[in-house]
Amino acid sequence: MSYGKPSAGSVFADNGYAAVIGGLKTEIQELYLADHIPWVVGYSGGKDSTATLQLVWLALAELTAEQRAKPVHVISTDTLVENPIVAAWVAQSLEVLADASTASGMPIQPHRLTPTVEDSFWVNLIGRGYPAPRPKFRWCTERLKINPSNTFIRNVVRDHGEAILVLGTRKAESSGRSSRMTKLEGRRIRDKLSPNGNLPNSLVYSPIEDWSNDDVWMFLMQTQNPWGYSNKDLLTMYQGASADGECPLVVDSSTPSCGDSRFGCWVCTLVDKDKSMSAMIQNDDEKEWMLPLLELRDELDVADDKPLRDFRRMNGNVQLFNEGLIHGPYTQESRERWLSKLLAAQTYIRANGPEQVRNLELIRSAELEEIRRIWVIDKHEFEDRLPVIYREATGVAYAGKPMDEHLPLGADDVDLLRDLADGDRLHFELVRELLDVEQRHRSMTRRAGLFDALEDALKRGFYTDATDATDRALRRRDLKARAKDHSDQTSGQLFAMPDSYERPAASNNDQEATHQ
Repeated sequence: MSYGKPSAGSVFADNGYAAVIGGLKTEIQELYLADHIPWVVGYSGGKDSTATLQLVWLALAELTAEQRAKPVHVISTDTLVENPIVAAWVAQSLEVLADASTASGMPIQPHRLTPTVEDSFWVNLIGRGYPAPRPKFRWCTERLKINPSNTFIRNVVRDHGEAILVLGTRKAESSGRSSRMTKLEGRRIRDKLSPNGNLPNSLVYSPIEDWSNDDVWMFLMQTQNPWGYSNKDLLTMYQGASADGECPLVVDSSTPSCGDSRFGCWVCTLVDKDKSMSAMIQNDDEKEWMLPLLELRDELDVADDKPLRDFRRMNGNVQLFNEGLIHGPYTQESRERWLSKLLAAQTYIRANGPEQVRNLELIRSAELEEIRRIWVIDKHEFEDRLPVIYREATGVAYAGKPMDEHLPLGADDVDLLRDLADGDRLHFELVRELLDVEQRHRSMTRRAGLFDALEDALKRGFYTDATDATDRALRRRDLKARAKDHSDQTSGQLFAMPDSYERPAASNNDQEATHQ
C-alpha cells in the first residue's frame, strides 16, 4: 500500500499535502477564534470523523492556552446495538481522548451519548413488539441515533444561543449526500458554515467535504493521531471488515476502497446482509464468537414476518391494505423467543469469547426491567415470563424485584386458564386482560376508566381469528363504498350495524409500515 504521491482528483494533487493541511488548520483556527459559539464535533470512531477530529486538535494545539477559551464538545452516539468490536474501539478511544485532552490543556470534552431506556432497540422490539426495521418503517434511526445527539445539541443551543457542528461528512460518500451539501452551500451565512436544516440556531462546518476516501486514509496514515490512539489499528479494523481484506489507497475506478466498509448496528435489517461483521468473522478466526449475533440478525430479517406478528395493530384495531390486513406488533410468543435467543447469545459469547467480551452486555438490566414492565403492565401478560426466560437462557436467577402486586393469578392458575382456552390464543388473551383490568381497579376508591378499559379489552378480543377479522374488514369496506351511492339516511342505516372494530388505514405512512 502506497501513501506517496496523491492520485489524480485528490484534494492534495494541485498544491501538495502539506499546503492543503496547513491551509485547513488555519481555516479551523480562524473559525474557532471568530466568536464565542461552542463547537460540537460528531465522532463515530470511523475514518471520516477521526480525520475531522484530528484536524481540529492539530489546529487548536497551535493556539495559545488563552486562545483555546471556548469548549469543543466531542459527541459519540452509542446505539447500544453497535458492532461490539467497533463499540469497544470507540469507548476506549473516548477514554484516551479525555485523558490526553486534560493532560494537554485542550478544550476538548468527549461525551458518550446513548438512547433513553424507553427508546432503546430491545425495549421497542422485544418489549413493545415493533417489527424489525424496514426502509419504509425505519423506527430505529430517530430513537437510537438522532434523539440523543439532537438533545445534546439543543441543550448547548439553549445554554449558549448557538452551536457550530463540526462533521466529517463528505460529498464523495454518495450522490444524495453531495446534492444535499451542495444545496446548503448556497445558503451559507458565514464563510464555510452551512445552516442545519433540522436544528435551529446551529451551523455546520465540514472541513473534509471535498476529500475522497483515499484522501482520508492518506491523512490518517501520514499524520500521527494527536491524542495517542492508533490510526493503523483503525485501518486494520477496516481491513478486517472488507470482504477481500484490502484497503487500497491509490486506486482506479474499478478497485474497491476501504471506504466501502460500513460499520453500524449488528441488528440492522435495513441492509441485505451485515457485510462488515461477516467479513470480520471470515478474516479472523478469533472473531468467530460473533456468529450468534450474525445468526440472530439474520433471523430478524425474514422476508415474510406476518406469522410472527399479531393481525391487529398496537391499539387492537385492524386495518386493510389492498385485500389483506396490516399486521401489528410481534406476538407474545415471538417476543419471548427473541428475548430467549438474545440472552442465549449473550451467555454463549461470555463463555466462549475472548477476555474482552466476558462481560459483554447485549441487553442491559434497565432494558430488561422496562421490557418486563411493558409485558406485565401495558400488555397484561401477568404470567411475568421474563424472569423464567432469563433463568432458562442464562442459568442464573433474575435479579429483579417481584411483581406480585400486579399478578391477579398465580402461575398454576394461569396454566389452568390456558388449558381452559384449549389453544384459543385470542380467548385466553381476552380473559387474561379482563382479569387484569378488574384487579387494577379493585382497590380504587373511584374506579374511573374501568368501563373504558373493559371495552378496549373486548374490542381487542372481538375476533375469532385473522380470517374472521379480514372477512369483517372487507365486508365493512364494501358497505362504506356502497354508502357513497346512497342518501345520508340510507348510509346511516348501513352503518347502524357495526360488526367489527376495524378502521381504514390512517395514512400512507401506516400503509408503508406493513413492509409487505
